[in-house]
Amino acid sequence: MTQVHQLTYGPFAENTYLITDSDGNALVIDPGMYHPQENMRFFEYLNQNKLKPSRLLLTHAHLDHVFGVNWVNKQYNLVPEVHKEDKIVYDSAVAVANGYGLSMEPLVAAKVGLEEGDTIEFGSSTLSILHAPGHSPGSVCFYNAEEDYVIGGDVLFQGSIGRTDLPGGDFDILINSIRTKLMNLPDDTTVYSGHGAITTIGQERISNPYL
Repeated sequence: MTQVHQLTYGPFAENTYLITDSDGNALVIDPGMYHPQENMRFFEYLNQNKLKPSRLLLTHAHLDHVFGVNWVNKQYNLVPEVHKEDKIVYDSAVAVANGYGLSMEPLVAAKVGLEEGDTIEFGSSTLSILHAPGHSPGSVCFYNAEEDYVIGGDVLFQGSIGRTDLPGGDFDILINSIRTKLMNLPDDTTVYSGHGAITTIGQERISNPYL
């Protein structure tokens, strides 16, 4: 069994996730720590829970989801992994940050991977990679069928969906991604979104105004 830890950081209140196994290994997903004190809070959380980061995964590469990439890379020697279609988004994150008036150092080089249909073996669990573009070209979700949860990034929110007005965004593509990649999951699947509250596929199926 795995455990999902939700930690919220940064000026955009982004949800950073840790998926941990029974041995204390941890997948770090979308590190959004922006301020140095947030890095310290993250470090202390890992130490207090005796967690050992083993991989650094990105659902997508918008700046609020990569603020903490350099720190995690330096602290734990982990290379960020991103879908090939979001490599251009990753490489432009610093310029975008500057446009928001936010300071950001050049990011470490990312590893291109996380393809649709690939799986991540973690402990005794398996995470399936679902390519769900629309919010960004290379948005992916990590789905654990055995334990009924999905780390969805900014694809689907409680009562809403990801914005599509950023470069590479497309409303019709996003809706198609949600319908074909997420809405075919079981109703009791827990959705851990990139911002806001936890929800379920069933709740969004009946109450999300965009669907």
